[in-house]
Amino acid sequence: MKTENGKSKMEGAATELVCIRCPIGCMVTVAKRPDGTWDITGNTCNRGAEYAKKELTDPTRIVTSTVRLRNGAQAVTSVKTKSDIPKGKMMECMAALRDVELEAPVRIGDVALANVAGTGVDMVVTKSVEKVG
Repeated sequence: MKTENGKSKMEGAATELVCIRCPIGCMVTVAKRPDGTWDITGNTCNRGAEYAKKELTDPTRIVTSTVRLRNGAQAVTSVKTKSDIPKGKMMECMAALRDVELEAPVRIGDVALANVAGTGVDMVVTKSVEKVG
């Protein structure tokens, strides 16, 4: 957005993001104006605008991975964070999972690792696996 003299009304440079809130994947352009409001274009729904603001102010992610199983019908089971965690904690979360080994049987929703990386969010099992033997 430009003023009459051609200067930008935005506080900082515009950032382009691909929205990940739905399968459309809109290319959203976002910038914060000097008055604190947001200039957001390219989104086809309100979820795109919400995503763009959050991504620039407090980015978070759901983390998915696997953990080892003892005595299970499979050697691993899938896990994910119960809710999103700060993006900057993702690597710490993955490092914490390296040492996790569960005893089969496990059920969907079982806590695999409580309070992962000090986020207050639990890693939970997303695939039930029976015990062997």
